[in-house]
Amino acid sequence: MKRKSLVAGYFYPKKPDDLKKMIQSMVKDTKNRKKAICIISPHAGYQYSGPVAGAVYSSVKLPQRYIILGPSHSFTESKVAVMKSGIWETPLGDVEILEELAEMICNGSAVISEDSQAHIQEHSIEVQIPFLQYFHQNISIVPISISAYVSYEELVETGNAVAKAIQSYTEDVMIVASTDMSHYVSQEEAREKDFLAIDKILHLDPEGLHEIVIKENISMCGFQPTTASLIAAKALSARKAELIQYQTSGDVSGNTTEVVGYAGIRIL
Repeated sequence: MKRKSLVAGYFYPKKPDDLKKMIQSMVKDTKNRKKAICIISPHAGYQYSGPVAGAVYSSVKLPQRYIILGPSHSFTESKVAVMKSGIWETPLGDVEILEELAEMICNGSAVISEDSQAHIQEHSIEVQIPFLQYFHQNISIVPISISAYVSYEELVETGNAVAKAIQSYTEDVMIVASTDMSHYVSQEEAREKDFLAIDKILHLDPEGLHEIVIKENISMCGFQPTTASLIAAKALSARKAELIQYQTSGDVSGNTTEVVGYAGIRIL
């Protein structure tokens, strides 16, 4: 199965040369890259979130194998949906799914299902891929879409399944958690609430992140995949997390009355 690009020409340019130029304008000096277990990157239109994504991708040594966890913005029957085989298409070329690694993840927990259809109309994983392709032509991925209806206990199972699969795999694999932060609140409220969540991430506290987002009603669309990714990273002996860049859509548009927040974080 080939998963066609959903938001090319909308969230990012459809023409390969235009897309490369746009990404090039957003990546930073790569001299101080570090090897990371996981990164957290936003998934809005590149005009708004691309500079944050570019900064965090530029801050790490990128392998060629990735597990990308993103939220499902619409209802799906599967709580944790893995596309186990096939190809993802972007303007920069086709990306193969790591079938062996996907199978290992699916076998790691009963909450994880094979469900290709859950990925067809979802953009949160797709928008990460061109940044990865910019740095490495031949990448491969395991895409994991997570429902908003998953419990914390199910996220623990998912994170541990991801970690165990990475530990058993023979090549370097990096986790990418795809999330935006607060949605359609004032700039002031976004920064205040977003940094409550960011503080939990920086302290490698997945349960605290899950709790604070719910308690403070933070409209962080990908807090579930971020929680699962933190659980996986801790199981893989993560020792610290660093905020690389934070901004909001208001920093680009000038409209600070209704913004979306974006954070780029690396976990080492």
